[in-house]
Amino acid sequence: MADPITLEVFSDYVCPWCYLGDNRVKQLKENYDVTIKLVHFPLHPETPAEGRTLADMFGTGPEEIAQKNARMQGLMQAEGLPFKDRSHTYNSRLAQEVGKWAETQPGGDAIHDKFFAAYFVDQRNIGDVEVILDIVKAAGLDVDEARKVIEERAFKNAVDADWAKSHQYGVTGVPTFVVAAPDGQLHGLVGAQPLEGLEQLAQAAGAQKKVG
Repeated sequence: MADPITLEVFSDYVCPWCYLGDNRVKQLKENYDVTIKLVHFPLHPETPAEGRTLADMFGTGPEEIAQKNARMQGLMQAEGLPFKDRSHTYNSRLAQEVGKWAETQPGGDAIHDKFFAAYFVDQRNIGDVEVILDIVKAAGLDVDEARKVIEERAFKNAVDADWAKSHQYGVTGVPTFVVAAPDGQLHGLVGAQPLEGLEQLAQAAGAQKKVG
């Protein structure tokens, strides 16, 4: 049997389309023999520690923000995803570094869902250290070790490498999905693609459909 293909998913925890796309990637993984590799992307790296209102970020008023939230509510409900209206975005850099660390721990991949839920459902500032540590605890990981990771910026270089790969690949928006075909050529899709689009991308890379 051929080895599973690797699907690189460029993403940011504060991106609603990434939250939506993540759900579809899970469905893809249920049906195809694929390995998912999360690549962190700097969506709003200039966001201050206390966060920034969406109205300020988009340069618009409350009515337009309400319309954006209503649209996302409809999309999330169709996917069966919990979602609450957003008013702020937050700096996700430290969360990304902790996410990289978590991947080195048994069962640590679960933290990615926890970060999405903390922001899109619980409306928490995932740039705040204590909030991050609460999420680490909820994921069943070592809080003291995570605090040390944050204080020492132990996974700074790992996230820097992800950001550099985003630049190398020419990624300017997320989610972006990239696979390598059998001939080594890279294929990609941008945006919260429907499941069918992800299946076609996986098939182009030679992914095998699971049996049974």
